Amino acid sequence: MAKQASSSGGALYDAQRLARIKASKLYVSNASPGKVPVIYSAVYNIAFLGLEKLHPFDSSKWGRVCELLIQKGELESRRIMEPGEATKEDLLVVHTPEYLESLKRSYVAASILEVPPVALLPYCIIRSKVLVPFRKQVGGSVLAGKVAYERGWAINVGGGFHHCCGYRGGGFCVYADITLCIHFAFANLNISRAMIVDLDAHQGNGHERDFADDDRVFIFDMYNRDIYPLDYEAKRWIDRRVEISSGTRTDSYLTRLKQELEGAFQAFAPDLLVYNAGTDILEGDPLGRLEVSPEGVKERDEIVFSFARQRNIPIVMLTSGGYMRSSAGVIAESISNLHSKKLIDLAGVN
Repeated sequence: MAKQASSSGGALYDAQRLARIKASKLYVSNASPGKVPVIYSAVYNIAFLGLEKLHPFDSSKWGRVCELLIQKGELESRRIMEPGEATKEDLLVVHTPEYLESLKRSYVAASILEVPPVALLPYCIIRSKVLVPFRKQVGGSVLAGKVAYERGWAINVGGGFHHCCGYRGGGFCVYADITLCIHFAFANLNISRAMIVDLDAHQGNGHERDFADDDRVFIFDMYNRDIYPLDYEAKRWIDRRVEISSGTRTDSYLTRLKQELEGAFQAFAPDLLVYNAGTDILEGDPLGRLEVSPEGVKERDEIVFSFARQRNIPIVMLTSGGYMRSSAGVIAESISNLHSKKLIDLAGVN
């Protein structure tokens, strides 16, 4: 199904939505010249009475990525940008009031997180131990859009909750941070066209539903067609759909990626690129079921950044899915590689 043109943003930018974006403080941060475009907060990491271990997602990987980069001497903690926490008014830019209200029911949060015992916890614990960390990561993704526009690139060491749309969550994705990042960019920055490059192993059905009727957003989604979420309706709104099978190996994955990305950039020239860089494509990942090596993940990220940087397109990177303990190390190594290839600068300001 083809996307429909939207004149002046159409219903996407009614007065109330614009007012919320303009009143938001998410673009206000300590992003001084002494900081680098790496966005992270210790609040990102999720721990609630050990129950988080019942899901294969490593909910402390975000902190370990930064620790590894700091240990290597490539990133100074004082140079990391601290994002704000998305408020209810910020979230209402995309989410329905009914959906946000539903998160107060413990069984709804348990279903989204795919950890059934969470249904037994009171809302106050779920809010402080789960929802606040997710809201902080949303703040990081929104801020990353602004910082990337100003500095050419930004990495939110978190975010990428691509299974959540405006009216429902799922797959460990509570808030639609990708959608929010792009809406804030359209309203506050001098851009009119955005591209999502989603290379998580799973289909990004959340942002696909959110941007179903918005021709300003081009969606490139390369995913394992054999696994969750199998959202056949949302597939209709992918502009460049690249379906691969379980067991796809590094060489064939990277060859296909280069070919398809070239075609995507020939078809659409974005003002902002949001890159969902899930590491669940790694060999051995129990949910992604692909066979891409750690070196292949590094090359994948290098390919995407090279496409953007060579074309002077601001790029936002989000770390998204990855269900092995080794994911944090692979992400850190990939960021180091981007730095060594001079696609990003972890020491300077450009």
